[in-house]
This record gives sequence, C-alpha cells and structure tokens, in this order.
Amino acid sequence: MLYPLGTGRFTRPYSCFLSCFTLPSDEQEWILEPLCFPEQPATDIGTNSSSHHDMEVVTCVLCSHSAPLSEKDRLLKHLVLVHKLVIADVKLIADFPKYMEYWKNRISEQPITDFCSVIKTNSQGPVEKQEHYFLLCDVLPEDRVLREHLQQKRLEEILEQQQRERDDDSFQRICMFCNDEFNGNRSSLLNHMAREHSFNVGLPDNIVYCVEFLDHLQSKLDNLQCLYCEKTFRDKTTLKDHMRKKQHRRINGNNSEYDCFYIINYLELGKTWEEVQSEDDREMEDEDDDWSDWQAHPVCAVCLFCEQQSESMEKIYTHMEETHGFDLHKLKTELNLRFYQQVKLVNYIRREIHQCRCYGCQEKFGSKPEVIRHVMEAGHVMQLPETSTWDQPQYYFPTYENDALLCALSDSDSESEHTGPWRDVPVIAEDISNLKVLKQTSVLSHLLKNTDSSS
Repeated sequence: MLYPLGTGRFTRPYSCFLSCFTLPSDEQEWILEPLCFPEQPATDIGTNSSSHHDMEVVTCVLCSHSAPLSEKDRLLKHLVLVHKLVIADVKLIADFPKYMEYWKNRISEQPITDFCSVIKTNSQGPVEKQEHYFLLCDVLPEDRVLREHLQQKRLEEILEQQQRERDDDSFQRICMFCNDEFNGNRSSLLNHMAREHSFNVGLPDNIVYCVEFLDHLQSKLDNLQCLYCEKTFRDKTTLKDHMRKKQHRRINGNNSEYDCFYIINYLELGKTWEEVQSEDDREMEDEDDDWSDWQAHPVCAVCLFCEQQSESMEKIYTHMEETHGFDLHKLKTELNLRFYQQVKLVNYIRREIHQCRCYGCQEKFGSKPEVIRHVMEAGHVMQLPETSTWDQPQYYFPTYENDALLCALSDSDSESEHTGPWRDVPVIAEDISNLKVLKQTSVLSHLLKNTDSSS
C-alpha cells in the first residue's frame, strides 16, 4: 500500500548485491544492475510529479471551500469543525484529491448519511450539548474499493515512472562526495557512492524519482546539514568529520520525507513497509489459490544479435542460425555444454555485445551495429574465446533480467551422465553391512596408526 508520508524506505544496503559476485577490474565496463529489454518505447522523463501534486487544489466534499494539497491538514480541520465530517486513515489514501472529488460527486447525489457512520457525542448529557459527527471509512465497501483502486493506479504510475528512469540515458551528475562525474544509468552513481564513500541509500531498483532524491540530499549537504541526524555545522570539514566519526553516511530510516522515493512504500494497502518486509510466506500456504485476476503477458525471446523477438524459442533459434549463422545447439553438442555453462555463455555474449565488443576477438567498437557488422563480416559468429574467459561465476547473473532465452536452454546434465568421458567407469557401492569391521579394516585407520608409530 502507498505510504507517501509515514513509513519505510529501503530494505537492505546495496552492498548485499555487490557481494554476490566478483566484478571485473575495468570500472567503465561494470554492469552492477541487470539490464532490461524494452517492452514499450521510452518516453521523456518528467519532473517529480509529487512536487506538482502538492500544488493541486482540493475542494471540500460538502461546500466550495478549497486548499492546496500541501495544506491538507487545514482542509481536514475544516471538515471536522464546519461539517462534523471525519475521514478515517487519511494517510492510507493514495490520491487524496481524486478521493475527495469522488465523494463530492456522490454526496451531491445522495444524503451523507447513506455513506457515513453517525456518531453522537455526549449522549448522556443535555440534548443541546449533543453533536452528531459523520465518519467516512473503508468499512463502507464502496469506500474500500475506491481506496484500493486509487492505490493500484498510483502504483502503476510509480512503476511507469521508474521504468522511464531506467530507460533514460541522459542522466548526468557529479558525486556528492567527490568530483567524479557519472553519465547514463543512475545505478553507476549510486553504486559508486556505496562502494567508494560507504553511503548506501538502498537498492537502485527500489528507488523512484532518483534525480529529485539526489537533489534533496545535495541541498542538505549544501546547507551543511547531516543527512542522518539533520544537525547543521559551521563548515564542510566539520560536517564531513561528523558524518565519518558518527557513521552518519546514510539517511535516517525513520525520516518520512524520504518515503516518496522508495517503491516499497507504494506496494500494499493498509500495511507499513515494516509489515510488508516481515511477512511470513508460510502464512499464505493455506489460502485458496485464486489466479483469476492474473494478467498474463506472453514472454518473448530476443535474438542475441538483433531486435528480432518471438514467443517461440524454436523460431528464435532458427532465426539466429539462418540470419546470423549462430547455432547454439551445435555449440552445445561440440563443447558438451551443461545447462549452467549455456547460461554463462549466453550472458557473456549479451554482455560483450552490450559493451560494443566482439566476443570472439575482443575488438572494441563505437556502437552495437558496428560490432554486429564486424562479427558477421569477420566470421566470428561461431568463434568463441577460451572457455575460461566466459565460464566465470559473474556470468551466472543475467545481463538482461527479462531474458527469456535463458528459460529455453535445454538441461543436458542428465545426458552428459551417459555421454561424458566417465560413461564407461563403473561405480561400485561400498558395503556398509558391517560398519565395525569396515572401521577396523579401513585404509584410513592404518594410515593413522602408521603416523602415530612414526611420530
């Protein structure tokens, strides 16, 4: 659920992800975040919608009184004092202006008592001192459905915004702690700050409105303010020493002003990020599986060398063989590749081409079309480097996180058991029927006795 002003942010330091595998030595070629095949054309990144959202005017549901969203509390006070109307759990409403607009239209059609619970105060006192208050809450099914709908719409908007930021390659920024400049994907800067300056803001995939987030942090540093405890210092050197000695090179997890920059705060209706994080999946095992609302999207595999896509893996294999001369089945047979070796080979080729380098001869080019042209013209399509070059642990991790081609690779481990170099070696089970005798006659026992006697 959306918690734009009250709870949670990142779930764990990004260093946890960095420790998963050993990175190459050339910093310019690090890929610390999985790439993603575009599922729709990228659009220009807009400014932080939350800043414009705060300027939106909200109108009272019962009169013409209005106030900017940034002064929501003033409007809520008006509802209570003037109209005796209380809205429950306001912080859980994803889009307060649309919520108010909806109920303004509904209350204009029907009496407010049709939607609200009526609460009488001072019920035991004189009649003239009794007052009736109206409570609008999600006990009413219509209100509950509205809140869930607004939350779902907001989550979709946030995810679309994050995808636009991922696809945008115009990101350019100087590190907040040094003079290094970073271009392209936002994760390069976030990874640098985590690695070089021990400043972790969480997983890049959990961050949205990244530019505005960094602007917010930079403004605090420019004002000589500690990012964690919010104390202000007389000069930059004193601030730097304070953050280092106090280990304040991080943001405060309880500071709600950062909530809007973290995806986890938009996930589930009525739950804080701590509750979402601490949920035990075992509690859901007994629930009925209802997949009726699952929106399935066909998974398309993408060619290694061009943008050709197909839902049929055989069509992709045929396309790569006929168009580019690349036969993955042939390589698997000739090199006796097991399943995970195929995975590493595909991820290696993907990464080399993404970095505009020929995977066969390691020659570097200026763009992907140039390297593909070279691979074809030089006949390097089926030319692989030494196995030790690509059969490395870092290639267990997908270069593209939605690479459906990896799901289509055949598992040849079972085949290799019958066709590998050890197929004629007999395997004889050890007789364990008499463990006591076996222990007395064990070669290891004799070796240990000989060692003791010689010493």
